[in-house]
Amino acid sequence: MKTKLTLVLLVCLCKLSVAQNNWFATYSDSTAMITDANKEIQKLADRIHKNYPSIDLHKNIAIKNTKPTLISINNETVNIPFWAEVIVPQKKFFTELAGGEIEGDEVFGLFFNGFYLAHELGHSYFSNTGKKFDNNYDSEYEANTFAILYWKTIGESMNLKKCYDYSLKMLKALENPIPQKEDFKKYITENYDKLASDPYKYGFIQFSQFVEIYEKTNLPDFDTYIKTHK
Repeated sequence: MKTKLTLVLLVCLCKLSVAQNNWFATYSDSTAMITDANKEIQKLADRIHKNYPSIDLHKNIAIKNTKPTLISINNETVNIPFWAEVIVPQKKFFTELAGGEIEGDEVFGLFFNGFYLAHELGHSYFSNTGKKFDNNYDSEYEANTFAILYWKTIGESMNLKKCYDYSLKMLKALENPIPQKEDFKKYITENYDKLASDPYKYGFIQFSQFVEIYEKTNLPDFDTYIKTHK
């Protein structure tokens, strides 16, 4: 009986360990979150470096830095938000749009302790290659494409599908912030800071891009993509 109880406890501990170290999930331990984020950065950097030895993203590092902008990259520092520190209005945004507290917690993890890490590294990749964008919309679009293809290529299709399903759900409650007859790329570029400070407006832009890219059927795998976008 004692042996069986010990085995049960070991299984439970293993499950907890896996759950805590599962990227694409909201973390309750900020130290584990940053440890896992930096592991993911090194994995992505290894893949890039294998294809292009002259491009080294290993210098990028994740830190816990919960800001209203949530996840972002400044030079080589990726600022990762910790759910417990996210301000109430933003938690309300996730809860309302996702359909409840449990769903809000899940969608935050899927995107901000998950998908957007590769998105930010996409910005770093294009910066390192000297790629220039004419507008903010295209810059975000390519970073989202980079991220979707990377996660899909390394076997995260199930989590991408969850991101896609939540994007569709949340877009139903969001309105297009771009005025009619405006050039949307120009408008977003000229009003980027204002739009980015409002999760309801910026959320529409980001989730719309995610859905559009995810639904494309002619995209290459990640390695092919970076070869044509170097």
